[in-house]
Amino acid sequence: MKRTLSALVLAMGLLNPLSQAQATTAEDIKSFTLANGMKIMVLEDSSIPNANMYLFWKVGSRNEVPGITGISHFFEHMMFNGSKKYGPKMFDRTMEAEGGANNAYTTEDMTVYTDWFPANALETMFDLEADRIANLDINPEMVESERGVVQSERSTGLENSNWNTLEGEIKGVAFLAHPYSWSVIGHESDIAAWTLEDLVQYHKTYYAPNNAVVVIAGDVKLAQVKALADKYFAPIPAQTPPKAIRTVEPEQKGERRTFVQKASVSTPNVMLAYHIPAATHADFYALDLLSSILSQGNSSRLYQALVDKQVALEAQTYMPMSVDPNLFYVMGVATPEVKASTLERALIEQIDAIATNGVSQQELDKVKNIKLMDFYRAMETINGKANTIGTYEMYFGSYDKLFNAPEAYNKVTSADIQRVAQTYLRKSNRTVAVLAANEENSQ
Repeated sequence: MKRTLSALVLAMGLLNPLSQAQATTAEDIKSFTLANGMKIMVLEDSSIPNANMYLFWKVGSRNEVPGITGISHFFEHMMFNGSKKYGPKMFDRTMEAEGGANNAYTTEDMTVYTDWFPANALETMFDLEADRIANLDINPEMVESERGVVQSERSTGLENSNWNTLEGEIKGVAFLAHPYSWSVIGHESDIAAWTLEDLVQYHKTYYAPNNAVVVIAGDVKLAQVKALADKYFAPIPAQTPPKAIRTVEPEQKGERRTFVQKASVSTPNVMLAYHIPAATHADFYALDLLSSILSQGNSSRLYQALVDKQVALEAQTYMPMSVDPNLFYVMGVATPEVKASTLERALIEQIDAIATNGVSQQELDKVKNIKLMDFYRAMETINGKANTIGTYEMYFGSYDKLFNAPEAYNKVTSADIQRVAQTYLRKSNRTVAVLAANEENSQ
């Protein structure tokens, strides 16, 4: 029996039956692998005369080493700056002339390039992508130009975002060994020091076809995609696979703390970070729901206890999907006159309350409904489908896991929520970062 995402959500009483027409089944996704190792997945969807191509490269900041941090993110810029056939800025111009658009993003684990276009421009997209994979022009002039852009992006991001500032600091304290210890944008000194040799070798290693997953969704046919893949992607040679990340972060056995002084900040910001398992761990779904219980919406625990009571201007959590064990983040911004220590205690009290007393069934059902509806909405468009399919392929090892996710969320119990709070959100597994104009006096 075929299981569709909408059928699973409908069974839970969360979806209008009229939406069944947009259902996607695991059987709808066809995949093949070229002789050079490039995996390509195709979802035929003729609901609109458009298509997309998402290229998921298995390279992010976790693949870097000290001295070249930030280089993965740098290629997000370089990949648009000229190749053998399409010169500088011609990638964007060619796409726009065909009625298309594009974007890209880099995470700790992967770099993703997204192309959206009228379906009749599919061959042009293959030509564009194949050119920059096989023949990227890494020349000194363009490197220095983009190096300056990234340096400016780094300094501006840290200046304008207290979250970015705290996250960068807390990662360096929470991780002692694993490459998750630096931010995706990298260290300032490394950005200034990448060499042409570093860049050429990095592109050759990580932008090899055997290190990519391609998802194409929209008004296309499998045979058409296969023919174009054979013409444009198959001739690109495979490379020696990248070395595996061998470092395993040692267990944290005591609370760690850091303070960041920033004169321009008006009220203290507090961030907590707890070590949690990778996305493939069975506790992922309970932790994700716990994050929502704490901070999603005005009825969340942190909003009601901190924002409504004017302890915090805002309070949020963040739990990334992750290839390796990562961090569960909790952050609050204090209201005027509230000390960092008061805000920190308030955040921890809400976490400890769940670990001690659990959550109500009503709370759990509410966030399940929200999660499942958000999950389904992501699969309503061809772009959402392509991104979600590729994301599950990358983080969970197979896109098939996508079709088990609604059921996995639904199976989480209140006891599971309490258990993961007790297991992971505990003091000895916690790192605390405070950002303020001045540090509080020790008591």
